[in-house]
Amino acid sequence: MKVSILLFTPVLLLSVSLSAQSPDKGWQNLFNGKDLSGWKRAGGIAEFSVENGVITGRTVMNTRNTFLITEKEYGDFILELDAWVEDEEGNAGVQTRSHLDPAAFNGEGRVYGRQCEIDPTPRRWTGGIYDEGRREWLYPMQLNAAAQNAYKKGVYNHIRIECIGNEMRTWVNGTAAAYLVDTINEKGFIGLQVHSINSADHQGKKVCYKNIRIKTTGLTPTPFPANVYVANLVPNSLTAYEKRNGWRLLFDGNTSKGWKSAKGNSFPEKGWAIHHGVLSVLASEGSESTNGGDIVTNEQFAAFDLSFEFKLTPGANSGVKYFVTLAEQSSGSAIGLEYQVLDDTLHPDAKLGREGNRTLASLYDLIKAEKQKRFLRPTGQWNCGRIIVYPNDKVEHYLNGIKVLEYIRGSKQYRDLVAISKYVTWKNFGEAPKGHILLQDHGNAVSYRSIKVRELNP
Repeated sequence: MKVSILLFTPVLLLSVSLSAQSPDKGWQNLFNGKDLSGWKRAGGIAEFSVENGVITGRTVMNTRNTFLITEKEYGDFILELDAWVEDEEGNAGVQTRSHLDPAAFNGEGRVYGRQCEIDPTPRRWTGGIYDEGRREWLYPMQLNAAAQNAYKKGVYNHIRIECIGNEMRTWVNGTAAAYLVDTINEKGFIGLQVHSINSADHQGKKVCYKNIRIKTTGLTPTPFPANVYVANLVPNSLTAYEKRNGWRLLFDGNTSKGWKSAKGNSFPEKGWAIHHGVLSVLASEGSESTNGGDIVTNEQFAAFDLSFEFKLTPGANSGVKYFVTLAEQSSGSAIGLEYQVLDDTLHPDAKLGREGNRTLASLYDLIKAEKQKRFLRPTGQWNCGRIIVYPNDKVEHYLNGIKVLEYIRGSKQYRDLVAISKYVTWKNFGEAPKGHILLQDHGNAVSYRSIKVRELNP
C-alpha cells in the first residue's frame, strides 16, 4: 500500500502541474522568489533584498534613481509583474529595453531607456511611458485620461508591458494605458526602479515587486480598446490601429496634396518647401502672409482630434488655425481660432496681448496656455501640438502630451474673451459649424510634420 501511494502520488502531482502550466506556456520567471540571481544593482545606492518571496527596494537619501536590472537583454517580449509602492508621494517604474552608461556620473553609471511609470501620487500617471535619462516623458497619462484611475493605492497592482517591434503598450490592472511607437533601442535589459528622494521623511520606504514573468516567443499582441491616442514617433506614419480608429494623415510627407493657398485654389509657388518629410514655411523677414502666404486644407472639419509636430527657429512665429472659413476680410493672415506656435523667449509677441495669451500653445489673444517648463522642448527640436474639438464644442489644447487649456466655443466666457480681443470686429468669431485647418506664414522659418486628424462623431 505504501508503494502504491509513492508511485501514484508523483503521477497525480505531475498531472496537476501540467494542467496548471498549460495556459502559461512560454512564460519564464525572472525572479526565483529566493534571491537576486540574474539581477544586479545599477545607477544608485538604494537597497534591494528579497523579503518573504518579494523583491523589496528601500529608498535612501543622497542618491540618484537606483535600479535592479537583469543581467540578460531582451528584444520583443511581454512582461507581467505585480508592484506596490509604500510611499504615496513617491513613484517607481519598470525599465524596458534599457541600457547603462557606466562612465556617467563619475563612474557611478546612468541607466537610460523607456520606463513604464508606477505613480501613486495625485498625478495618477501609472502606465505612462517615460524615457529615463534621455528624452523624459513620451506618453504622459493625460493622453489617456480614462486610464488614470486604474492604479489602486495600498495594494499590489498588476502591470503588463508589451514590447513588440517598434511598439510599446502598457496595461494597469487590466486597463489599457499607453501606446507608443518608437524606433530607438530594439533590445536591452529590464529594470526595477527605486526612485530618488529629497526628504528624510521618505527614507526607507519600500517598493515591492513580485510575480515577475516574461514571454519572448510566440508573441501575440493583446487587442487594445478603440480610440486610445497613439504617440507615434515615426514621422508621417500611422499604425494599423490608428487607421482602424479613423486617423489619417493631412500631410503625406512628400507632396502638398490636400493643401492650397488661403487666397487661391492651388498650393503657393513660393514661400513653402517640402523636403525630407518636412513641410516648411520659409523665412521672409518676419512679415505676416507676404511671401507664400498661409495654406489651408482643402477639406473643412467640424469636430476633430488634430495632432501635429512643429519645429521653431530662434525668434520664430507661426500658428495652426482652425474653423477658418475664408469668409472674413483681412489684409494679412486668414482669420480663425489659433493654436499659437511661437518662440516665447525671443519673439516680442509673447509679451503682448493680455496675461500671456499670445504665448506658445495659447488660444491666440484669448486664453493663455498653462505650461510647465519641463514639458517644453527647446527651439530647434520637435514639439508636438494637439487640438481636440468635441462635438459639444468643448476644445482642448495640448503641448507634448500635456493639456494646457480648455474652453467651450460659444459659451458666455468665450464670448466675453472675444469682446476684449482683436477679434471683436468679426461677428460670431470662431463659432462656425466647420472650417479649414490653416498653417500660418508669419515670415519666419517654421517646420511641420506628422499632421494627422481623426474626425469625431456626435
